[in-house]
Amino acid sequence: MPSINKPVHHTDPLAERSPTIQCPPSSSMSSQQWWTAPAKEEAPPPPEFMCPITLDLMQDPVAAPTGITYDRAAIESWLLAGGQRACPVTHGELRAGDLVPNHTLRRLIQDWCATSRCCCSVDRVRVPATPEEAAVAELESATRAGDAERCAAAARGVRRLARAAEQNRRRLESAGAARALSMAFTSFADTADAAVAIDVLDAVLAALVLVMPMDEEAILVVGSSSASVARLVAVAANGDLHRRLQAVVVIREIISLSVYRGTACTIGLCANTEAIARVLVKTIRDAICPPATRACLVAAYHLARSGESAATRLSVAGIVIVLVELLVDADRSTAEKALAALDAALASRDGRARARADALVMPVLVKKMFCVSDAATALVVSALLRICKKCPEDDEDGTAVAGAARRHAIVEALQLGALQKVLLLLQAGCREETKGNATQLLRLMVRYQGCGECVDAMDVRGLKRDTAILTG
Repeated sequence: MPSINKPVHHTDPLAERSPTIQCPPSSSMSSQQWWTAPAKEEAPPPPEFMCPITLDLMQDPVAAPTGITYDRAAIESWLLAGGQRACPVTHGELRAGDLVPNHTLRRLIQDWCATSRCCCSVDRVRVPATPEEAAVAELESATRAGDAERCAAAARGVRRLARAAEQNRRRLESAGAARALSMAFTSFADTADAAVAIDVLDAVLAALVLVMPMDEEAILVVGSSSASVARLVAVAANGDLHRRLQAVVVIREIISLSVYRGTACTIGLCANTEAIARVLVKTIRDAICPPATRACLVAAYHLARSGESAATRLSVAGIVIVLVELLVDADRSTAEKALAALDAALASRDGRARARADALVMPVLVKKMFCVSDAATALVVSALLRICKKCPEDDEDGTAVAGAARRHAIVEALQLGALQKVLLLLQAGCREETKGNATQLLRLMVRYQGCGECVDAMDVRGLKRDTAILTG
């Protein structure tokens, strides 16, 4: 007889197909320990986070000028690999170089991935390191480590990327390449080993000019270091043609900013003003290439405007004579810049004295009136007024030399036909500032009208009677 405790097994044909229900092994175990609720359905990403091309979550969102944001890989594949030139959504004109990283949207996507219950992670939308970002990071790392060879190699890598495509240059600019290169130049500017310094600084400088324009932070990094400015001056004076051009371009950026930033950027300039003046004059005189000449003219203009001391150093270096010789056969752009630099240099006593003593100054200035542009004519009138007008500081030496030279300049201007040109300028009309300068110049010349016979440079008969109005 079977025991009553022995279980009796019944055969059920549906038992193998029926689900097995497991009971909790003990009454002390809570329901949360043995029963798991079904997972909630994953929330879809917001439509603003989806790329219009791939319809997937954007990993590296970039904004187009058309107002649409795409994933970088998708839109670059559309533009570059597909050969398209239009926005896929708006059909407006679009180029690969016009794309701008949308960092705000990328952070929003990261926050959404971190807070929502989804299989996405923050790593999924982390912006991949582009070759440009990697090159800048390597340059910064080499600079911090003080490794000159590694820094030179990294700078050459930045230069290769910048020369490869305009899109690369834009990415380098957004990655802070100019600031990183400026830091590298400043770090190795005072290196004791001359050979090592020349190699790394040449590589850095060659890369720096390719990521122009330099931002304010990058300019301040170089301009606030006396050693860096001294190195730039040395390269501009003694380097090959390419290095000289690169150096004067950076010097131009530093000096241009110093006019508006004050001592923050002039720390390196104050100790090197005289050397900078000499190298600017030397580069203009050598005429190594038009871009270098124009860069030096802009730098000389801003340097002369920074103060009378700087203008005096420029004139002592010979800027007046060099600029006048350049004006003889200069094109319009170069002539305007040269006249602006000359007018700024004539603000100093030494500059005016040298202009009055040079036989080429007055003929060239009078000749350039009405021959270049309205801006050039205004600069000519301002320069002529500086030369002909009596300034108190001109007679500080206690002699009559300055007064005699000034009167001789006025008579020479009359003989060259400056009176007729000034009258024509006033009759034709000009800006108020130019009109005031021309009126003062006309008053000066009328006083000496009988000292020399005026030469008609153009047909201005009938305008001579207007002088009675100004002298009455």
